[in-house]
Amino acid sequence: MRFRRASIAAFGAFTLLLAVPSSASAAVGEFQYRYTGTDGRSHLGILLDPDSGECHNLPHVDNPDTTLPGDTPRNLTTSTATVFTDVDCEGEWFTLRPLVGRGSERLKLRSVVFS
Repeated sequence: MRFRRASIAAFGAFTLLLAVPSSASAAVGEFQYRYTGTDGRSHLGILLDPDSGECHNLPHVDNPDTTLPGDTPRNLTTSTATVFTDVDCEGEWFTLRPLVGRGSERLKLRSVVFS
């Protein structure tokens, strides 16, 4: 009888645990990159507190047919950033450490994911 009650209680706790929504995790801080605008000038792109574990195609550089890739990334978030040369987090990649990760103008990027 005790085993049955313990099993029911454990099953109920497990079910409740699954029913409680988990909060989305975010990389706190800014991720910055440079891009060339349609005016031919250099601009600063920023992602603020981006979601972790989700691929982010970077605005202003996410269309390989019409835009140049971004460069000079700065990871000022609390998470590791992995930048990719292509959209949808594909192509060659490079990781940037949390808070201090930097890349030069030679590091081209179109998407990023935070872990």
